[in-house]
Amino acid sequence: MAVTDVDMIIQNALFLVIQIASPILLVSLSVGLAVSIFQTVTSIQEQTLTFVPKVLATFLTIILLGNWMATKILDYITNLWGNLSIYTR
Repeated sequence: MAVTDVDMIIQNALFLVIQIASPILLVSLSVGLAVSIFQTVTSIQEQTLTFVPKVLATFLTIILLGNWMATKILDYITNLWGNLSIYTR
């Protein structure tokens, strides 16, 4: 296995991680920002108020996009195993 093959595998894996994590992070960031604005406007400074909506939004995002995430991961693993003979030459 050449160094370029290893670099390509790592690059593809990191890009996959970014692709899969970004929707969850963006939803969590958006909900956190909305709750923070709500807290600022209403002067409510409850710490748990930011936690619960973020967790619920994160779970909802995982439920809605879980199939897509699993498909992307399985495609990457299938491609990796399919090219194993090329990598081990």
